[in-house]
Amino acid sequence: MDVPFYWVDVFAATPLTGNPLALVPDADPLPEATMQAVAREFNQSETTFLVRPDRSGADHRLRSFTPAGVEVFGAGHNAMGAWIWLALAGRLDPARDRFVQQIGDDLLDVRVTRPGSGVEVSMAQSAPRFLGRVEDRAALAAVLGLRPEDLSADRVAEVASTGAEHLLVPVRDIAAVDAVLPDTAGLRALLADAGAEGCYVYTTGLDPAAGLSAYARFFNPTVGIAEDPATGTAAGPLAAVLTRDGLVADPARIVVEQGRALGRPSRIELRVDGPLVTITGSGVVTAEGVLHL
Repeated sequence: MDVPFYWVDVFAATPLTGNPLALVPDADPLPEATMQAVAREFNQSETTFLVRPDRSGADHRLRSFTPAGVEVFGAGHNAMGAWIWLALAGRLDPARDRFVQQIGDDLLDVRVTRPGSGVEVSMAQSAPRFLGRVEDRAALAAVLGLRPEDLSADRVAEVASTGAEHLLVPVRDIAAVDAVLPDTAGLRALLADAGAEGCYVYTTGLDPAAGLSAYARFFNPTVGIAEDPATGTAAGPLAAVLTRDGLVADPARIVVEQGRALGRPSRIELRVDGPLVTITGSGVVTAEGVLHL
């Protein structure tokens, strides 16, 4: 069986930046075990497969797997890259700009616009949930390779979700974010105890002239991701927390920078309107090929 695939750089304006996504369209003939094997072969943070929806009202269904074979849910770069490709490949009705995607059992709204020659995708995420705190600062700092004083003095790490549960860890400044060197086994155990999937280390101590709301890095040893350059499913709950706590000047425009430490800088734009978190980004199709299975 010959299976076409595509490489999409998400949250990127030019190739070889942002977060790369491996995408396999028309994937209905592939059993789940083959999808997991393909994701392991590509060895990207996520590989997304486009399949027929099984819920009424959905235009497309997305299934995404990590290299460890774990299926992930939530609308992040895994979904955004798929819609960027669908638009650029001419797979979307040009008379429409609003669609519905199925991820797991969720039906989530998507808006696709075409400014200039590019494509911009805005996606609704699930309603925010705030699920508990991690109070042991010494243990948290230790698994991140930091000192307790590197953590934020007036904020506490907490688990939040807009589709995937992540531990959001506030630290003092950009230098502290860049200094993180996780103890993989220790972080995996701490995340399991906290009921979280991944860890988003962030700071809001930024130069206002930079136009950023937060600077972050993401680690997810529970599903085999050492570090991810752009994580929409973590930026979403972070935007909800920052808005809840009054730490953003304008909830209609929240910008998170991620990926600088990996040499793949990404800017993730979000909007919070009551219980609705929307994430926006663009990207480019960088490569294509065929799997011979």
